[in-house]
Amino acid sequence: MKTFSISEVAKQLNLTVYTLRYYDKEGLLPFVERTASGTRSFKESDIEALKIIECLKTTGMPIKEIKHFINWCAEGDTTLQQRYDMFLERKAAVEAQMEELKKTMEVIEHKCFYYKTALDAGTEDIHKNNNIGGAFASTE
Repeated sequence: MKTFSISEVAKQLNLTVYTLRYYDKEGLLPFVERTASGTRSFKESDIEALKIIECLKTTGMPIKEIKHFINWCAEGDTTLQQRYDMFLERKAAVEAQMEELKKTMEVIEHKCFYYKTALDAGTEDIHKNNNIGGAFASTE
């Protein structure tokens, strides 16, 4: 079975070695084995687990809660419901973030239109009578 060094894993996942060591220190990598000399030795399954950890981090989940998830995984089938519920919560959180980003994108698209139109006309004055709003106006 192929194993990977911490630097290989860091490069593969676009993380720093420091981040991986921090995760280990915080108890997120109890599954990672060490060599006789104490060097971390990552398996392919460890890398897959790290991808899940990074996914959860991207949703805004705190390290402390990710640790709960890691512990539930170690406990096995008795925690399937907790893990499922946790992912349902993460799904809802991401959906809410996507809605907020969609609103942000609408504002940005409006401002791109506003400035492109002003650039084409050579002045913002073109917007004074068409209710698009000024440079700092809201997009109500």
